[in-house]
Amino acid sequence: MQQEQPGSGVSRRELLKMIGITAGSAAMYQAMASLGYAAESGYAGPIKLEGDPKGASVLILGAGLAGMVAALELRQAGYKVKILEFNDRAGGRNWSLRGGESYTELGGATQKCEFDEDLYFNPGPWRIPYHHHALLDYCKRLGVKLEPFQQLNHNAYLHSAEAFGGRPRRIREIKTDFQGHSSELLAKVVKKGQLDELVTREDRESLLQALRSWGALDGSYAYVAGDISSEFRGWERDPGGGLAAEPLAGQVIGLSDILQSRLWRRLTSFALYEFQSTMFQPVGGMGRIGEAFARQVGDLITYNAKVVRIRQGAKDVEVAYEDKTRPGSMHKASADWCICTIPPTILGQIEINVGAPMMNAINAIPFAASVKVGLQFKRRFWEEDDRIYGGISYTDLPISQISYPNSDFNTSGKGVLLGAYTWNGANSFEFTSMSPQERIKRAVEYGAQIHPQYPKEFDNGVAVAWQRVPFTLGCASDWTEKGRKDHYTDLCQIDGRIVLAGEHASYLPAWQEGAILSSLDAITRLHKRVLQG
Repeated sequence: MQQEQPGSGVSRRELLKMIGITAGSAAMYQAMASLGYAAESGYAGPIKLEGDPKGASVLILGAGLAGMVAALELRQAGYKVKILEFNDRAGGRNWSLRGGESYTELGGATQKCEFDEDLYFNPGPWRIPYHHHALLDYCKRLGVKLEPFQQLNHNAYLHSAEAFGGRPRRIREIKTDFQGHSSELLAKVVKKGQLDELVTREDRESLLQALRSWGALDGSYAYVAGDISSEFRGWERDPGGGLAAEPLAGQVIGLSDILQSRLWRRLTSFALYEFQSTMFQPVGGMGRIGEAFARQVGDLITYNAKVVRIRQGAKDVEVAYEDKTRPGSMHKASADWCICTIPPTILGQIEINVGAPMMNAINAIPFAASVKVGLQFKRRFWEEDDRIYGGISYTDLPISQISYPNSDFNTSGKGVLLGAYTWNGANSFEFTSMSPQERIKRAVEYGAQIHPQYPKEFDNGVAVAWQRVPFTLGCASDWTEKGRKDHYTDLCQIDGRIVLAGEHASYLPAWQEGAILSSLDAITRLHKRVLQG
């Protein structure tokens, strides 16, 4: 995630947001490309590790996606492979919590998920962009079925506790009205000839036509309540049949009201390249990907292995680890080479003999604080009452957003919402300091300001604060531009017989694609080193 730098005015991300709001996603994509952000995943297909490794062995630390990708490809290339995994399951942050499962966070608080059968909550990654080619390819190769993930639902809500009397507004209303008012203002400037030095006469007429169409303006280039604007923002009363069939035009929200509400800021969530359609999710939860990898390499994994020391010599790497099921029971594993995918928040606390450049890099990577809360409700009231089928509602309340399930539409029975998702900032730290039960309680209280049905329909919930997750101590890497400039290369270099991999060793932090691409790059370079002898 790009951070605002002191004295720089606005960050690149904020600049992109402003471009996206005023000029649309196409213009923003061009800006992203010029800043180096918009390149698609560099994955060009399955890698080919040609050449005989002559029985070389590799010890992989961590059975997340980066570790299991490495294990899968290296074994196929003829290596002897072993994986040490901290948890009692594979997948790492690729994780879905289901009914009957338990989770214990740092501090000892244990939650038992009480969701109904087939319902789940993704504490970590929850969506896959269409341009994450490597992840999509592995899903295809491993037989992981995908379904659409809706980032944008025009009928979901934008909400501010301080605007419109605290009443949420539909995304389509804010989007259309903001776009319409902006188009009207620009059309007035064009008609007065104030852009004549910048726009040719031919382009002036084309621009006016575009603004009229794009902004739903009337024949006088005004944005007003009526049939034209209602075709985009929705009707106060929809067209029907019979005697009461005539629709009633929706009332337009004033530009000043929209600007003062600051709800327009959330419109960028749908324009950013990383969130553009089509997005996907695995059928049955994101954890299905980790489960599919584990079916391929599960025989190589030693679970409940807490690494406490990593030592490399001239010819091998030896790792000491504790069997978590038998506290104090120590074991050793060794191999010719080591691929370490342990998050730097954990790795920095483990004894490891690597050079100062890599060690400094490990200690320099900040991890984002994040909290997610999954809430099960007795019925799918967001569909039955509010006609929201998938997508995300955004709010300035501490919960930040509510994401609606993107499957089993228009069915009866219970459902699970993502009732809170915070990323860094005071809200993340405040929620992290709470007990899981208090996080859930607060999520229900805040959510009720958007959906009054919450208190009556709430059933049970589960909350994950990533700074209290024992195997990561944070959600994902949160590089600054300076930090990446100073340390990224040192982090990714092969140090003796050790190479690191994971989303933190990529330019796609917090994304599974970054973990996979990092792993493929690491094993390609390692394989070359092995062949060189």
